[in-house]
Amino acid sequence: MKMKTSRMVTLMIVAILLAAYILFPFALVVLNSFKTQSAIVSNPISFAGASFKQFASNASSVINNKNFVFWHAFGSSTLVTIISLVLLAVFGGMAAWVICRNKTRWSTVIYMVFISSMIIPFQVVMLPLIATFREVGKFVGLGMNGTLPGLIFAYCGFGGAMTVFILTGFIKGIPYELEEAAAIDGCSPEGTFFRIIFPLLKPTIVTVTILNGMWIWNDYLLPSILLGQNNPNKTLPVAVQAFVGSFVKSWDMILTAALLAMIPMIVIFLIAQKHIMDGMVQGAIK
Repeated sequence: MKMKTSRMVTLMIVAILLAAYILFPFALVVLNSFKTQSAIVSNPISFAGASFKQFASNASSVINNKNFVFWHAFGSSTLVTIISLVLLAVFGGMAAWVICRNKTRWSTVIYMVFISSMIIPFQVVMLPLIATFREVGKFVGLGMNGTLPGLIFAYCGFGGAMTVFILTGFIKGIPYELEEAAAIDGCSPEGTFFRIIFPLLKPTIVTVTILNGMWIWNDYLLPSILLGQNNPNKTLPVAVQAFVGSFVKSWDMILTAALLAMIPMIVIFLIAQKHIMDGMVQGAIK
């Protein structure tokens, strides 16, 4: 009994230390967004100079800054995130369903391609991606580089692998008899998916949507490459770069802008964290 208790205490201490290590950067962002530039430079881990009044001043300066254009960047991030998530949920669910229900060699190959793409670092493909998008844009007559549709298309490509992987595990546990009954009643394959399968995927789709949403909303590298720093439609993480100069960095503005950009995802995660766990558990069981 003593051994079991000591083991639990040890695991608890390790968990607390690990949580503190992970949350330390976030705590620094929150703390220093309540301070002035001089107070941050003087001692970034001190509470001296932190106040709600200063945070309100910093937030007002960030929102009203002409170079940052907070609300425009917020709108771009919201638009890109929502459209990408809808497309990932619908087309990811359709792809996972087809892969599960068509037991052929090609379905296995396609599934393995999805899984294999998850282990390829983005840094390996980011330069070829720009060249490919340029050629694709010329071929289809649509601008892919420097546009929000191009960025959405890229997010659908990079997020599709994880979406299909998680949804496939859940669909395997759905009884095939439901689809056979729908076919007997005269339901088309499209109707079977959207009327029967898709509603059953709701818990897992919520999980996938939140995980993809946090990634898309907070991503910096892909928008900075495809949109660039001077694009008027840049997303929030890229827009924060406006407070970083060649010789001067406004840390109070940078950290306050970062905190304001994180708040929507933090709120959504806190509200939907139960759904995340439920969806992951159900996907694992299935």
